[in-house]
Amino acid sequence: MTRGNGKWWPLFAVCLGNFMLLIDVTIVVASLPQMAGDLDAGFSDLQWVMDAYALALAALLMAAGAAGDRFGRRRVYVLGLSGFALASLVCGLAPNAGVLIAARAVQGLAAAATLATNAPLLAAAYGGRDRGVAFGVWGAVSGAASAVGVLLGGVLTEYVDWRAIFLVNLPVSALALLITWRTVAESHGPREGAGIDWPGTVTFTACAGALTYGLIRGGEESWGDAGTVGALAAAALALAAFVAVELRSPAPLLDLALMRRPSFAALMAAALVLTASAFAHYTFTMLWLQNVLGLSPIRAGLAVVPMAASAFVTAGAGGRLWQRVPAWAAVGGGLFLIGAGTLALTAISAGSGRSVLLPGLIVSGVGVGMAVPVLVSAALQAAPPERAGMASGAVNTFRQLGYALGVAVLGTLFATRVSGGTSGTPADFAAGLDLVYVTAGVAAVLTAALVVLLGRPRAAEAAPGPVEAPVPEPAA
Repeated sequence: MTRGNGKWWPLFAVCLGNFMLLIDVTIVVASLPQMAGDLDAGFSDLQWVMDAYALALAALLMAAGAAGDRFGRRRVYVLGLSGFALASLVCGLAPNAGVLIAARAVQGLAAAATLATNAPLLAAAYGGRDRGVAFGVWGAVSGAASAVGVLLGGVLTEYVDWRAIFLVNLPVSALALLITWRTVAESHGPREGAGIDWPGTVTFTACAGALTYGLIRGGEESWGDAGTVGALAAAALALAAFVAVELRSPAPLLDLALMRRPSFAALMAAALVLTASAFAHYTFTMLWLQNVLGLSPIRAGLAVVPMAASAFVTAGAGGRLWQRVPAWAAVGGGLFLIGAGTLALTAISAGSGRSVLLPGLIVSGVGVGMAVPVLVSAALQAAPPERAGMASGAVNTFRQLGYALGVAVLGTLFATRVSGGTSGTPADFAAGLDLVYVTAGVAAVLTAALVVLLGRPRAAEAAPGPVEAPVPEPAA
């Protein structure tokens, strides 16, 4: 089961690695203004600093899980941690925005290997009550990461340098690698020996990357620009190729028959929109807090922490309550609160201070705390038992993809109101944020209605047999 004398060392190793990769989703946010100045980076560069990581993580997540099952989860986890450390070093030393973006993509690839294998490693290391304790701690640590990421980024940027947000990963990775090597036993999954759907992975990655590039370029240049049109056309072709590949694959990355189930399709839409509506606006909110209000990185980070804090409290305090509520209802209700909270942020104006964000962030955080902990359970109930692992992986993939696309879409809207995306008058910034919040809020409310209408599993979709126990999901 475990190596060494302390039975909780594997839990420590996995939580340490998981915490590190999850805070890297948001730790960059508070550093964007300083990063832009030092690297002479434009608004689209800043979008890619955020999106390169999330896109690579989303694109490789399901393939990384299959690789862990086949080649050994500890082996893939260790490779992921090692790659993450090397990519973090390059990020910290990056001489320009191009190198930073490329290194962020490698970080995301390595993070996919780590995230896809850490929960299965815990499941293999612990059983009975110990497993419940392990996953409880793992979930709490994962939930805290979103709150700590923005604040830690502000502290390191203000008192050291923005490069420190990446270099701090080196000693953390080294410690996690050492403990993993000494205390975590190797394990394989039920798909050991099965092939990995590389054609599906390549076409899915091409589609997501081309779509994001087209959306960002369209906002920067124009929607009639040849590069924009070409990227969006390439995304459509890659999507068609992905569908064709998956329909013919004996071991598909995503069984498209699942998407013909209304309840499952609605929950994938929920996973996509949840992160886009709840978290993607952080990037632009942080620019307003620092560039317009003149807040320090730490104070700007503190201004958005209430959402993560309320999500953490809601998920923890309401844990037993959510178990009594149908999973689809908790997801739909949570999305509605996310939408309502985000729409409340439209109270912003040219003369607003940071306190205008507080009510909306708290309400959104309560919605996140309701929806995220049960999203995987809802997807498992909407999928046949033999596809439980695939359903769980799909939820995490759609969530990360939603974040990447959210940054691209909302960034395009923001840039239409604010010249250059990072400069402009307070009125311009307020108008840009107002459009961002309206779009994100309406999307969340409409998706909540979709989940309520379609998210309940139909009797015809039910399949007999044991359902694979759901693996707790990190709060992104």
